Amino acid sequence: MSNRVPGSGRPSGGNMRKLKELMHQSDNRTCADCGAPDPKWASANIGVFLCLKCCGVHRSLGTHISKVLSVTLDDWSDEEIESMIEVGGNSSANSIYEAFIPDGITKPGADSSHEQRSKFIRSKYELQEFLKPSLRIVSLNTGRSSLQTSISRKIMDTFRSTSDTSRNHQEGMVEFIGLLKIKVLKGTNLAIRDMLSSDPYVVLQLGQQKVQTKVVTSNLNPVWDEELMLSVPQQFGAIKLQVFDYDTFSADDIMGEAEIDLQPLITSATAFGDAGMFANMQIGKWLKSHDNALIDDSIINIIDGKVKQEMSLKLQNVESGEVDLEVEWLPLDQ
Repeated sequence: MSNRVPGSGRPSGGNMRKLKELMHQSDNRTCADCGAPDPKWASANIGVFLCLKCCGVHRSLGTHISKVLSVTLDDWSDEEIESMIEVGGNSSANSIYEAFIPDGITKPGADSSHEQRSKFIRSKYELQEFLKPSLRIVSLNTGRSSLQTSISRKIMDTFRSTSDTSRNHQEGMVEFIGLLKIKVLKGTNLAIRDMLSSDPYVVLQLGQQKVQTKVVTSNLNPVWDEELMLSVPQQFGAIKLQVFDYDTFSADDIMGEAEIDLQPLITSATAFGDAGMFANMQIGKWLKSHDNALIDDSIINIIDGKVKQEMSLKLQNVESGEVDLEVEWLPLDQ
């Protein structure tokens, strides 16, 4: 089975393995800020692993304070991974950022409200209220960016490193408005690319992000039933879906493609706000037309407090093939 993402700009597999090994250490199996289990996000310049809810607050701080990346979805540079390893994870970082929490200040829990976690995280990182005295920056006359650089330099010196890593990779960051949980269900009547069958897998691309399913060997009607996640930027376009046939000794063959228009889903979801306040109902529709790959109209529903959309796509630029998906919208502000 291949773990490749075609065209990916990710660092060497060895460094990514080191990052995931760090994430699986005991003190990094819970969120650094609220203790929620199984965090899949990280602040590359602070050096902590985060849950989805705390990740949303970190994004609101700005990339000059916290550069948030997904451990499984985003591209990491070698320098960012080395910086995370140098810090050593949540316990090491918290020994500095939470060195002096005053009486009466309670660290948020996994079920804390957005307001509670936002207040604590801002106090911890933006206002540096809990830092060791030797690391606190007394003068606030400088700009926010240079202030955070001074903090980062002092902290990374504590970890026997420098602040260059965090400052060199702040440009070009993208702010995100939400996440998409995309369940790739199955393929039907896919094209033959080997002697009698194919070894298909699906790649989804949104902007610079690429994620892919597992490979299903020798099957033209594969069942993936696999969840993938993508971050949605403020300026988003369509998701590009491609199906490939995995080949061991040559380039993987294309087995068709399609585009997913996100506008109907996100417009419907944002119009209704907190989906948990509504009963199950239809809130929108992506209409089939000659300009898209839909086999039928794609309905957008609120189901058990979640905004979901099911769709069946006819693969383009190929002799045959269909792919079924279920998409769920996850706003960062919830």
